[in-house]
Amino acid sequence: MTYFAGLDVSLEETAICIVDESGRIVKETQAASEPQALSDALRKVDLPLERIGLEACSLTAWLHDGLRDQGLSAICIETRAANAAMKTMPNKTDRNDARALAQIMRTGWYRQVHVKSRQCRLWRSLLVARRTMLNEMRSIENVVRAMLREAGVKLGTPSRTAFADRARALAGAETQVMAMVEPLLAILSVMLKELARLTRRRRQLNGNEGRP
Repeated sequence: MTYFAGLDVSLEETAICIVDESGRIVKETQAASEPQALSDALRKVDLPLERIGLEACSLTAWLHDGLRDQGLSAICIETRAANAAMKTMPNKTDRNDARALAQIMRTGWYRQVHVKSRQCRLWRSLLVARRTMLNEMRSIENVVRAMLREAGVKLGTPSRTAFADRARALAGAETQVMAMVEPLLAILSVMLKELARLTRRRRQLNGNEGRP
């Protein structure tokens, strides 16, 4: 007889349900949302698991890779398909969601989601971090521009590296305004250094390892 498992992943704990090929629930348990803890819980059941389903979420790729590394047949499934099955359950609980996922694994009524490689996920995270940094710097620069315009100072369009020096050069005599602007310029200076570090890391990944 073959068995199927559904894992409803939450931030701290994961609800686990295992059903047989007829749909009968044979085991329900919980484990920490960590690859090793989930692997230990599934192996403790000591049943041949044909498929182990996880709904796509922020932890799924990490857990999927960890379970696969342990030799378990983890599958990441599309959220919409999982939600459709979960709606058939009488109450919305982690336990019932795990039951629905186990039944999806048994019936095969799911669409598997491709889990990107760890390298690809690292690249994406790096790009997100760099873009976030740029957006925040742009926001601070716009605040500085607005504050200086209140004092009649127009910065023009200096480069990002010359922004702080130009602000000080044009508005240095406005002591009250500069008392408010200077902390923002100090923040920009730190962010500029960290942006350069992220940019170097991006070039290293792109040049040495290639973009996934």
